[in-house]
Amino acid sequence: MPITMDMNAPIEIPATFEPSLPLDASALTEPIDLEGSVQRFDPIARAANIAMSMPREWCGSYMSFSSGNSVDVKLTFASVQPIGQMVDLRGNMQIGEISTPVQGNLNASSDQLDLLPLASQLTDDFEPGGSYLALQGMSLSSWQAPRLTNRGGSLSLAPSCPGSEAPAVRALW
Repeated sequence: MPITMDMNAPIEIPATFEPSLPLDASALTEPIDLEGSVQRFDPIARAANIAMSMPREWCGSYMSFSSGNSVDVKLTFASVQPIGQMVDLRGNMQIGEISTPVQGNLNASSDQLDLLPLASQLTDDFEPGGSYLALQGMSLSSWQAPRLTNRGGSLSLAPSCPGSEAPAVRALW
């Protein structure tokens, strides 16, 4: 014997409501006092400060997650311009034997960096269309390949390059 169900049958669900407390209007008229200090952060001023003080030459290495190969990297910025809370970065990157122009943005509020190599031909571990993504400024970033089959890699940069600093001046006496 098949069971039939009437789809038009009214459904009754008992609703229970908890009584609310009466609104105390006097609490709305009192001013709110905040204790402590409020931290003031101006990302536009920080972007201008970063643009002035940021080193223009960075050196380090790139290590591929796929092959494990490590290659030396030198990044030189020709232009560092603040645009609102962003810092526009343009320059050149030497990845091993390959040189590519780069363009990027550094967010002064979150320290997130996006850096795009613009050359049409890159080394085997890099593909056109990929980018570097860093969440802590320039210190450590990862290569985000344009395809899922490329696992990417990590780029570690430091603001000084060996041999780029002027030699110390020694006194004659």
